[in-house]
Amino acid sequence: MNDRRVVITGLGAVTPLGLRSIDETWLRLKRGESGIGPITLFDASDLPVRIAGEVKGFDPFDTLDRRTARRTSRGSQLALAAAQQAVADARLDFAAIKSDRIGVSIGTGVGGLDKTIEGLESIADGSTRANPFGIVSSLNNMPASLIASQFKAQGPTSTFVTACASGAQAIGEAAEVIKRGWAEVMIAGGTDALILRVSIVGFNAMGGLSKRNDDPAHASRPFDANRDGLVLSEGSAIVILEEYSSAIKRGAKIYAELSGYASSSDAYNIAAPDPNGQGAALAMKLAIDRSGLSINGIDYIHAHGTATKANDVSETNAIKLVFGDLAYHVPISSIKSMIGHPMGAAGAIGVAVTAKVIEEGIIPPTINYSSIDPECDLDVVPNIAREVEVNAALINAFGFGGQNACVVIAKTNLAKV
Repeated sequence: MNDRRVVITGLGAVTPLGLRSIDETWLRLKRGESGIGPITLFDASDLPVRIAGEVKGFDPFDTLDRRTARRTSRGSQLALAAAQQAVADARLDFAAIKSDRIGVSIGTGVGGLDKTIEGLESIADGSTRANPFGIVSSLNNMPASLIASQFKAQGPTSTFVTACASGAQAIGEAAEVIKRGWAEVMIAGGTDALILRVSIVGFNAMGGLSKRNDDPAHASRPFDANRDGLVLSEGSAIVILEEYSSAIKRGAKIYAELSGYASSSDAYNIAAPDPNGQGAALAMKLAIDRSGLSINGIDYIHAHGTATKANDVSETNAIKLVFGDLAYHVPISSIKSMIGHPMGAAGAIGVAVTAKVIEEGIIPPTINYSSIDPECDLDVVPNIAREVEVNAALINAFGFGGQNACVVIAKTNLAKV
């Protein structure tokens, strides 16, 4: 079954730059707009970091019934909304597909952490009364479970929890499920909702957050010499993956082919990336090799690009290890400069956005770039979107604990047959 090809036929995204479709986010990314602003989801006035990338105006009751919305975490709500968009975009007729041939694969970093905190606070005073759904709604597998229930998908269902690599890994592994012949359709992606007091306090204690509270739009500065940390955000992206011949048969729109995927570990540190980038480079090289393409065939790299001192240097070194001198000629960019870092959703949003890059031939910029860091000296598409024909692209996603996941997507006529 290894000759089975996997294509992307539907996209959905809920991000700090867009609520209702991938096109909202995509339009604002091309314009170089920022979705970073003051925190409004809770009172952060006493904290040293008071900015984040919130999904503004999100109302779960717009897409979910009241009972489901009340019983689910914000991460699950975001994922359900993105899944609805992706399914609608793919124009899937679930009645025409056996339910056991439809699967779900979702990545998340913290799952329903908000529900965990809610439950702890409810008994902090010694109370013995608790929300009967509190524990269940906080579980990491709830986004996948709820999506499967909504669309009656009874095929392979998995949850991947590999920190910031989760979304990309969930999509890559979903493609493998189709290649093995275990499913015809996979609803795959990532979700996270980390704009919580504990998250801000915790990541700030690590020294990982930008403190540009007075200038949030310019706070996230990937690869820039003056970067001072990441900006936490939230969001979800879901893609529909299908077996190629089935998609062709039903006349589906194909955004791109998912032609390569790999994961690896730094085996280095629970928080810091390997400064040499060797673990990340291994995942990048394997993903490209498995795609059937050479490094010369990669026209764009969707960078992990968190805007921390350590990550950006490590990723730059990894790209140089894989691409050699060509590293200076392949454009890379980080949309975290505009949406912040949504952790487990980051790689999935990267795949969805890169599918639009291939479709339109436009690379979104790395905004807030003004000063060259000698250790990050690659072409980061600074500040202004660039029109370039992109036939194949590499998406990087690197997580805490040294977890790495990389995906290659390409126009169907270039991918390995």
